[in-house]
Amino acid sequence: MFGIIIVTAVAMISTVTKVYAQTTATASEYDVFAKTLEFTDSQNALYKYLSSEACELLSKRESSIASIQTLEGWQARQKLIAEVLNRDLGPFPPKTPLNAKVVRTIKKEGFRIEHVIYESMPNYYVTASLFVPTNLKKKSKLPAILYCSGHAAEGYRSETYQEEILNLVHKGFVVFAFDPIGQGERIQYLDKDGKPFIGGPTREHAYPGSQMFISGNSLAKYMVWDGIRAVDYLLSRKEVDASRIGITGRSGGGTQTAFIAASDERIYAAAPECYLTNFTRLLQTLGPQDAEQNIRRFIADGLDHPDFLIVRAPKPALMITTTNDIFNIQGAKDTEKEVAKVYQAYGKPEAFGRVEDYGAHEVTKKNREAKYAFFQKVLRNPGDSAFVNYPLLTADEMRVTETGQVYTSVGGETLFSLNNKEVEGKLKRLEEARHDLQGFIPKAVAAAKELSGYREPTFSEPVYMGKILKNGYTVEKYFINGEGCVFPYLLYRPQAATNKYMIYLNAAGKSDSAAIRDEIEPFMEKGFVVIAPDFPGYGEMGPGTLKGDSYMKGASHNLWYSTVLIGRSLVAVRAADVVLLTKAVLSMNRQAQITGFAKGEMAPILLHAAAFSKDFGRVILSEPCTSYSAIVQNRLYVSRLVMNAVSGALDGYDLPDLAASLAPCELWIAGATDGAGTTKDGQQIAKDLDIVRAGYGFSKASEKLHFVPDNDSF
Repeated sequence: MFGIIIVTAVAMISTVTKVYAQTTATASEYDVFAKTLEFTDSQNALYKYLSSEACELLSKRESSIASIQTLEGWQARQKLIAEVLNRDLGPFPPKTPLNAKVVRTIKKEGFRIEHVIYESMPNYYVTASLFVPTNLKKKSKLPAILYCSGHAAEGYRSETYQEEILNLVHKGFVVFAFDPIGQGERIQYLDKDGKPFIGGPTREHAYPGSQMFISGNSLAKYMVWDGIRAVDYLLSRKEVDASRIGITGRSGGGTQTAFIAASDERIYAAAPECYLTNFTRLLQTLGPQDAEQNIRRFIADGLDHPDFLIVRAPKPALMITTTNDIFNIQGAKDTEKEVAKVYQAYGKPEAFGRVEDYGAHEVTKKNREAKYAFFQKVLRNPGDSAFVNYPLLTADEMRVTETGQVYTSVGGETLFSLNNKEVEGKLKRLEEARHDLQGFIPKAVAAAKELSGYREPTFSEPVYMGKILKNGYTVEKYFINGEGCVFPYLLYRPQAATNKYMIYLNAAGKSDSAAIRDEIEPFMEKGFVVIAPDFPGYGEMGPGTLKGDSYMKGASHNLWYSTVLIGRSLVAVRAADVVLLTKAVLSMNRQAQITGFAKGEMAPILLHAAAFSKDFGRVILSEPCTSYSAIVQNRLYVSRLVMNAVSGALDGYDLPDLAASLAPCELWIAGATDGAGTTKDGQQIAKDLDIVRAGYGFSKASEKLHFVPDNDSF
């Protein structure tokens, strides 16, 4: 019975008799690309493929921009940018009362600091500080600067940012500095002792940000919204001139500056520092950055860094750059050239410029003074632009909340809790749609194809690279042209082979390690020919040199973000390669009966492939996470599960819907897990499996569905 096979494969029961010798092989013996020159950099093939796709899209945008010759053309472009940003960033929530409170006031020579807590959304607290000049003779309203912090754990309290703020306030500007979520006094992941545990600011952004992408949301939306509400607070102050609002920040603060200024027309002048380049150069050098800096489908929908400034023209803007910044200087120069054209079309070329100084990803004296001079001119606040070393404020003077953290002082919503409120609505809509399974299941499969960016693969003959003789079986080595990358696979052929074939997916790769042999050999004992590939990102095809600032527990979320930008997914690329392997099997044996086996994080790959192809007669999922919603709704999820998730999936489907669509294909699900990689959330697991059960029941194929709860069941 096949039940014995699934028990053997999943539980790896030690009592199964092995008829094959436990041969220990060297890694090179099973490497397909070891004797090739062309594929020596195969570990980076996936990122190169994704970045080349992005660059093709960017090239189309560049051609479109080059065709604009009139002011009317640029105004049409500005309208398009605004529409796309509103759609891809938003929708923004409705404005609710800020309930702003000044919790402390610190008086210093020449200025005072009012420490403020406001609610950008109900019960979602933002810690901030308002710096107000007090030694000015004039009583008229003052220009104001919204200050955005880069990726410093302490937020705007860092030495570099304090120096900026103090110079601006001493030069007669009201300065409002606020903590980005995950920084300063808004750390989200605190242990029982109130200490951060998830990592630095980029991980504080990436970890919940990836959940947001899966649910069709974005971290950037919330960060921009905090800034928009900060402008609301500034305009509520009697000291501030509403017509003279500026914004600036460096690094991650430069990102926020660019995003917020592009989204809020009330900001008159913008000076993003050490951020703006263009995506072509960013992808060639640094790669995508943390979740804060990525907007879903941004490149797919025809936008690039210059558009953040183009949409604002002809309002004053200054790009502040350094020659050796991590954000490529050539990209900054290319952006400057492009943005200058729209200002020229408006007849205001003097309103835009770029300053450059020697330096790395840092603040320089020249750039600081250029920034001060820029704001003094365009916000009509003349004075000395020289940088001055003012005494820094103490940690206590800069503290806003009682404990130094908003979540231990006043509590409130986190990104995780806010996103889950939106997710609940989406899951409810999916649940309602499932009431009509006949209509919904085809729609769910179609949504999976569209949202994942799936492309039907074109079959080409595999390239045979040799054979290894083992005791009782042979191992044939091949590579084949995949959806975007050439990938290798091994074909394990037992002496007593039948028409039964298995496509075997394991994140450990195709190698002949003891652990993999323990799973593959029992299938060969039953006459299966087993095909074990290394898909892009795994085995010989990975993991690649890109780790990035959002690398967590073996998973480069930065790599995944490259798919978010272009409307694709890693799972779609890999699912296409699975479908390709089914075509390879059928080209060898038209009578082949194909089984798919996937372990752990590989399960979504097989589910997508099997839903898109009808060539599988049987699918086995070993220790799969039951759904994307299980990842999104688990505060401490397994980081690697993101890599085979689909951005925006919950707008149209979830993994149980794909599993339900497989009926009447025989489906085994063994050792199902929650988003934390455990069986603790039994309610979530049961709910997801019930969706699959309902689909098989509707198709009158319940006898083809098998759930194996855990290894102790055998």
